[in-house]
Amino acid sequence: MSRPLLALPLAALLATTACSAIATDKALPAKKPAASSTTAAPTTAPPSPATAPALTPDQAQAALITDTDLGEPWTMTEGAATWRDGLLKATANAPACQRLLDTLYTEEFFGADAQVRARTGLDDTWNDAQLHHQVVADRPADVDRTLAWLKTMPKKCGRFKAATATGTVQNAEVTAAPLPKIGDARQSLRLTLNGESAAGEETTLTLDVAVVRIGDDTIVLTNGGPGDVYAEITQGVAELGAKRLTDVRKQARVEV
Repeated sequence: MSRPLLALPLAALLATTACSAIATDKALPAKKPAASSTTAAPTTAPPSPATAPALTPDQAQAALITDTDLGEPWTMTEGAATWRDGLLKATANAPACQRLLDTLYTEEFFGADAQVRARTGLDDTWNDAQLHHQVVADRPADVDRTLAWLKTMPKKCGRFKAATATGTVQNAEVTAAPLPKIGDARQSLRLTLNGESAAGEETTLTLDVAVVRIGDDTIVLTNGGPGDVYAEITQGVAELGAKRLTDVRKQARVEV
């Protein structure tokens, strides 16, 4: 059976039921998943009724997704993918777009004051895709400024060029991407880089980024690779990650 026929049912299942059997978290109370939304604008919901205390390292770790959530062909990562240095570490022909490339390469979205509570990486062993998931603590106002900045990227950097370290030129495109209506505020983008490798072979890199704020905590997801990158996977994992973080924050309030 071909790769797409296997991947698409998994993607659809994640997108439509993030609390299903492949996304079951037995250690956390069940919660009905939020309704989906097709808008990509950073929507702000009413603030959480009570601010959760700072998560402990173990609590933040419990909010992360795992290879068990996704199933085959996803495994725990063995290190940064080679395409990150080969394509994301590039020089854009516009300052605004350079900031975007630098942020996607370092995955430091909120500056020096933000605290990464936990992080993990997963590899798709079939097509070299890599998914990174972070739980970050930062002031909601600072996170919302980052969300507003991300929202401007499809207009400011809809199309630009980027030169890699080997001198090849990539044609970049940034588009808004949909997310379910999850968390207090959210934003998602898709970056596509098309060009040639140093060996003259045609290359295409697709990278999704999703940022979801839940109170004083935020999840950051990147999902990309040189093969098929399914938006449904990004959306489903974002929904699952938001649910898991919400439940962990509730437990943290109860335990105080």
